[in-house]
Amino acid sequence: MHPSWRGKPYYSLDAMLRQRFGEKIYKITLNGGMTCPNRDGTVGRGGCIFCSAGGSGDFAGDAAMAIPEQIEEQIRAIRQKRPVRRFIAYFQAYTNTYAPVGYLEKIFWEALRHPDVAGLSIGTRPDCLPEETLDLLADLNREKPVWVELGLQTVHARTARYIRRGYDLVCFEQAVAGLHSRGLEIVVHTILGLPGESKADMLETVAYLNRQPIQGIKLQLLHILKDTDLAADHQAGKFTVLSREAYLDLVVSCLEHLSPEIVVHRITGDGPKTLLIAPLWSSRKREVLNALHHKMKMEDTWQGRCFVSD
Repeated sequence: MHPSWRGKPYYSLDAMLRQRFGEKIYKITLNGGMTCPNRDGTVGRGGCIFCSAGGSGDFAGDAAMAIPEQIEEQIRAIRQKRPVRRFIAYFQAYTNTYAPVGYLEKIFWEALRHPDVAGLSIGTRPDCLPEETLDLLADLNREKPVWVELGLQTVHARTARYIRRGYDLVCFEQAVAGLHSRGLEIVVHTILGLPGESKADMLETVAYLNRQPIQGIKLQLLHILKDTDLAADHQAGKFTVLSREAYLDLVVSCLEHLSPEIVVHRITGDGPKTLLIAPLWSSRKREVLNALHHKMKMEDTWQGRCFVSD
């Protein structure tokens, strides 16, 4: 039994944060006002095929506000509902190292020096981590914990071409090596249910990540969002989305194959209701999580793991 699972049959982000900080920690989502090389023509235009106009930052703060103002606004909103003391500042929208290092230094230190911020999480692409940026992240990490989130999505080249990811596995591995050598924690985003991928394909992605020096993973359900190229393919009948039961079965298999030392930062997803086309069942996130945990309790392969309530 892993000492940190806290009643779940996998090593959850909440368990890791409680273990590390001794209390409940919430994320606040920030917008650093950047774009993406897969949008501005450097790598491509239009972004990844599934990405909304908000650059995966539909829940992030207002880029028109300074970083300290975004932090204060979100802290106030959370504290009106919950007695939370400390937070992880999550730079979520677009590619959050796609800017001159001087600008990155300014906004990251503004966030990290806030007295209620316990650490940083920075979402970016592997092809946007030059040496000077890696060195900056290492400096930040000496002050407070910093983890870097990389959007791999899949290990398969054919799918990567379809989703217009814009970099290859060699680029990903070089970024992981650069981050790991500097002692930075790495969280990798994967998408389950990508068109053309079988269950075996998705388990290959998990097996590959088990061999990498990463500390966290996000298992994201494929969402179809309005005004994306993926939505056009879905409307044309080129693929179907997963049912809830198929997704739950897939998640259980992924977790069975995932190293128990890797922290699960996300196990489903809830796209903005105003943009979500399919699958509509995913908008009921609490129901999905409850069904998943119930299913795992019933699976014989999980009977030896911890199910004591928090």
